[in-house]
Amino acid sequence: MTPLRDDASVAPPDRYDAYPEMPSGTAILLLAGSSGRVEAERADLFARHGARVRAIRWFGGAGQRPAPHDVPIELFADQLDFLRRDADRVAIFGTSFGAEAALATASLHPVDVTVAVSPSSVVWAGVADGDWSSHWTWRGTPLPAVPFDSSWSPSSEPPEYRSLYESSLDRAPDATAAAAIHSENIPGVVVLIAGGDDRVWPSDRFAAEIIERRRANGQETTLIAHAPAGHRMILPGESIATGGVTMARGGSPSADAELGARAWPQIARALGLRS
Repeated sequence: MTPLRDDASVAPPDRYDAYPEMPSGTAILLLAGSSGRVEAERADLFARHGARVRAIRWFGGAGQRPAPHDVPIELFADQLDFLRRDADRVAIFGTSFGAEAALATASLHPVDVTVAVSPSSVVWAGVADGDWSSHWTWRGTPLPAVPFDSSWSPSSEPPEYRSLYESSLDRAPDATAAAAIHSENIPGVVVLIAGGDDRVWPSDRFAAEIIERRRANGQETTLIAHAPAGHRMILPGESIATGGVTMARGGSPSADAELGARAWPQIARALGLRS
């Protein structure tokens, strides 16, 4: 298959393009979380089932923000527009901070399918060189973000950050409310995937809040959950992810793989993948 003309908003070393032999008409923008990795293996998996996929590094790359801090939503919107040139439907698929990015982007820019693994229902603060701001900007303005509880300290090694996120949410209700992602504005299909043993942040709580917000607006949301699973999902055929920031993520390889096995049929249906 002849690749589409590349754009220049993400440098070649910071993107990975996967092309299907038999296109299904779906194009996917694929986003990792705080690991900063380019999700090449997952991109290839989706391509084998008919999707055209672009996986990108969205911080720490050439010309990008050095950390998840003041990252422009336009970065993702431009990639979606590029992919839409030759696709019947366009999806954004993100994990962790990438899921936060996916949901925030889909609430502000047209997308047909949004898949969020270990999602957040709010925008979080980010830091670079000691300067705190929002993870995301839109049209040059930082999105409202939840500030972190400065009194928190880890009680385990490696650290479990779930309690940091929970205490930060609960100590500043007004800031939390202002930082809510407007998931009711997301068009099309929304699929959420969450492990009940997520030790990074309360993705199960976040998923419930997203569902409730969309339900109040008359919108349906698909949730796939598995109580023993942690922060990282393993889809059928994927290897166990390694690397990234040192932290406790919860779950186990078998539980995370079970979550992936349960999620795969819903993911494939939402994305219109071939069997």
